[in-house]
Amino acid sequence: MSALGPWIPLESNPEVFNKWAQRAGLVTKKDAFGDVYGLDDELLDIVPQPTKAVILLFPDVREAKAHQKQEDAKIAKDGQPHLDPTIYYAKQTIGNACGTIALIHALANSNVNWDPSSPLHNFIVETKDKTPEERASLLESRPLFANIHAETAQDGQTAPNIDTDLHFVCFVAAPDADLRSVAKGEKEAKDVVPGESESDTGMRLVELDGRRPGPIDHGVCKNLLKDVAKLVKERYLSQTESVYFSLMALGPPLLD
Repeated sequence: MSALGPWIPLESNPEVFNKWAQRAGLVTKKDAFGDVYGLDDELLDIVPQPTKAVILLFPDVREAKAHQKQEDAKIAKDGQPHLDPTIYYAKQTIGNACGTIALIHALANSNVNWDPSSPLHNFIVETKDKTPEERASLLESRPLFANIHAETAQDGQTAPNIDTDLHFVCFVAAPDADLRSVAKGEKEAKDVVPGESESDTGMRLVELDGRRPGPIDHGVCKNLLKDVAKLVKERYLSQTESVYFSLMALGPPLLD
């Protein structure tokens, strides 16, 4: 972890996340974060489409950490052949900065509209060829992001609390690396793993958590929002009885 002290956590609130994004240069009239009110299809269907990214807040309980450790060990052993190597991923080295890291992951890996002078877009372009650790170091060294985070953390509806066991992660849809290789002629179709890349969308559901070793490939993605909802039910809600879960989707803003 960084020698810097922990930041004030961001509140899981679309208004707060949109203020952060706007300060960082997102054109929020085109793309914005909104609440996801439940995991059932009828509630998912009212979320404006297309969904470009999903941010999850969940309790960082012992069971979740144990599952993550097992998952990381399996990935280290087996690899992730379908994971797109061009996904923008940064490590989290500052305490309570998971909200800002999730925002960066969501916006960097989505086709969003930027203000021409956007500091975040400039940072993403500047660090495109850096390692996740180098991106984290540069993020620490830029007062801009600490200032945006601090200003936004004060905008929440609840009193700021540094001591929290809640954690933000981001989900995006990314191209299947195997199918991309076939399209480029770098790999023959017969070399693609059967049953894994056979998807109409050619996309993968990817989890981005700055505390993990890297991006996590959760398999074929056919509908980002509904696939995340299914994953949350199976892998997160099943591990705890806590009610401190929330989802936000990045996509077209709701019309007034």
